[in-house]
Amino acid sequence: MKAVSALYRLLGDEARLRLLRALAAERLNVTELTGVLGLAQSGVSRHLGLLKDAGLVTEERDGGFSYYRLAPALDGGDEPLTAVLRAQFATAATDPTVRADDARLQEVLRLRKENFDAHASPDTRDARQLVPGRSWAAWSRALGLLMPPLKVADLGCGEGYLTIEAARWASRVIAVDRSEAVLKRAKALARRRRVANVIWKKGELDTLPMKDAVVDVAMLSQALHHAEDPARAVAEAARVTVPGGRVLLLDLRAHEEEWVRSKLGDRRLGFDDDELRRMLAAAGLSNVTVGVGARKAGDPFTVLIAAATKSAAKPRPSSRKHGT
Repeated sequence: MKAVSALYRLLGDEARLRLLRALAAERLNVTELTGVLGLAQSGVSRHLGLLKDAGLVTEERDGGFSYYRLAPALDGGDEPLTAVLRAQFATAATDPTVRADDARLQEVLRLRKENFDAHASPDTRDARQLVPGRSWAAWSRALGLLMPPLKVADLGCGEGYLTIEAARWASRVIAVDRSEAVLKRAKALARRRRVANVIWKKGELDTLPMKDAVVDVAMLSQALHHAEDPARAVAEAARVTVPGGRVLLLDLRAHEEEWVRSKLGDRRLGFDDDELRRMLAAAGLSNVTVGVGARKAGDPFTVLIAAATKSAAKPRPSSRKHGT
């Protein structure tokens, strides 16, 4: 009775149940579990240690990493606890917290797949894919070297990761975000990376603190669904772009994951393809293209890429006053 009581106390913790549910779907390391659960790494390690001591999870080494999975008795075994846990996992599938975990798990698995040097075990991975140094990040930077030294705006820049990447090939980047705290972290990142060709500005997407026609490319990467007025944000992106310049959008296709509103502050649950086309056309842009940028089976999120060109005609005068 004492052992059973200890086991039930161990399972009477939401974080540990979420951890077991994630491991029921895939073997994961501590860093990956931290990303899935949104918890501190120290907390994840502590929970794993307790579950391992109780014989509920096992640890195995692979490629220099420690991975965790459900213990064999739970993973497909006939233990009564297996049936109880799997029934609970199935019942909780529609819970907002669980849906968020599932979405983050899909993102972790996508990133693992793109990390060709460590993502799979030796008995399952395709050796032809394991070329040392191959990565999508390196390819994106290589393609950036083919770009001319353009002036770029990163609208809704967040903590500046895309800003820093664009600064590698752009002559200048203007990065705009509404959060002073986020901009502070972005500036610190730029200092650490010794990036000096970025101008940081605080402002809203639908009232950009920028003059008309000052950049060659205006980018909104996963920012439009945070805008209070997405159509106005697209129009503002077009306004600050020079005639003949491009507006580039990366955003989510329309979905039903309501949890992103409270967890991530999303104002919109993505956009329909035609809705993006209409917004770009309404902003006076032409040569509109909308297509899928990333999609994975089982992932509730599909990334859309949209691009359009600003007409070479003289831009319409703006009635608003904007910054420099």
